[in-house]
Amino acid sequence: MMIEILKVQEIVREAAKIFSNRNAAEQIKQKGVFDYVTAIDEAVQEFIQKELSDLYPQIQFMGEEKDNSDIDMSGQVWVLDPVDGTTNLIHDYQNSAISLALIDNSEIILGIIYNPFSDEMFYAEKDKGSFLNGKRIYVSDAEQMKDSLISVGTSPYFKEEAEQNFMRFASVFKECQDIRRCGSASLDLANVACGRIDAYMENHLKIWDYAAGTLLVREANGEVYNYKGEKLFMELNGNIVAGNKNIAKILIGKYFK
Repeated sequence: MMIEILKVQEIVREAAKIFSNRNAAEQIKQKGVFDYVTAIDEAVQEFIQKELSDLYPQIQFMGEEKDNSDIDMSGQVWVLDPVDGTTNLIHDYQNSAISLALIDNSEIILGIIYNPFSDEMFYAEKDKGSFLNGKRIYVSDAEQMKDSLISVGTSPYFKEEAEQNFMRFASVFKECQDIRRCGSASLDLANVACGRIDAYMENHLKIWDYAAGTLLVREANGEVYNYKGEKLFMELNGNIVAGNKNIAKILIGKYFK
């Protein structure tokens, strides 16, 4: 089936207008320890699900804010994170995004990440390259850690792993130019894809956190691995090392094996 990517982008742009509703951002429910959902998350997901269902009724829909137990990953599935960076949104940190992917038989064939605060629309289709606002993008060409900027995710729902995580971050920090903490996995992956950062790593990500960004990085000539150094497949929960081919391999070889 042909997907009209421009129409899908317009649906995402329209949904993102909801981000500006600060009253809705302050309507917060706690799903778990340090895990929150706002009225914006729910409204964005409801809007996108309806619009996509109207356009492509035969495609399944997986969203962060719904029960996905009936999803058959051997078919076609939309995978949505309606607000990647909910904690950022709650604090009006303005570093959140909508992340939408289309998966066909566990293979990512389309990815869209939209940051409404910067009006940056990242998108990729399998074997057609990665783009930012219509311009082709590529990962960086850094070859050594001393030339690299690395983004890390702190896995805030798993604070019992903080000591182990931060020991690894400290080791990486000593070798690279500097480290960054974005608070949105999809934007970290998008920033790898366009060469702003050279690599990104985080554990305990959900498929809606990384699906779209994984395609962006791969179509921009980068690599995405799990912590074992295997090319990342579509696990519902995943550990991510993404980057240009040089830095990603260095990180895997030195800090994860």
